[in-house]
Amino acid sequence: MIRVLIVDDHQVVRQGLRYVLEDEPGIEVTGECGDGHAALEAIARLEPDVVLLDMLMPGLDGIGVLERLKESPVRPAVIVLTSYAEDEQALRAVRAGALSYLPKTTAVDRVVEAVHAAAQGASVLDPAVAALLVRRVWSGQSDADPLRVLSQREREVLAALSRGQSNREIARTLSLSEETAKSHVSRILTKLGLKDRTQAAIFGLQHGLVPLQDALSDPADPPRS
Repeated sequence: MIRVLIVDDHQVVRQGLRYVLEDEPGIEVTGECGDGHAALEAIARLEPDVVLLDMLMPGLDGIGVLERLKESPVRPAVIVLTSYAEDEQALRAVRAGALSYLPKTTAVDRVVEAVHAAAQGASVLDPAVAALLVRRVWSGQSDADPLRVLSQREREVLAALSRGQSNREIARTLSLSEETAKSHVSRILTKLGLKDRTQAAIFGLQHGLVPLQDALSDPADPPRS
């Protein structure tokens, strides 16, 4: 059962998300709150697996919550749901530890998909937001090849990460055990000096391991001929 906490200063948004998620098998909404300080208290008390987090809230905003969670013994996966898809805001959220970043106009099934993915440590980025992040990351690209520190297998795993695959999907794609896939991911993060899977996925896109259109395609889209 995936335990979810909803954090948004608009009650109607919280109620709508609760209604959708409570109807989804395997998901339990453990609570909801309307500001950042209440969110931190609820996270410490309820220990949710996933937090749906608004960015703009009175008092402590979403970025503030993400920054405080870095020092917290309870570290749930955080999905940002926001009305603003500005590249600077998205970049700040990802750097602060957000696993997924979705606009509030995202389809309901996409939000549910993001919750299930987050529980497995995988990211779901809205295509427009992913493109913004990639453009920002490209601006800091260096001439050196940082991928030289990775083995061929680690490059393959990083490419799979850049396609948004979970450890289980990586294991299936590359004929590995799930534990081996997890170990490869950990080594990649260590070697590249990255803190989470989202940064690794963006890094792989930045350095051309996966064509951008592949990473941004909807899994439900039919394969191109």
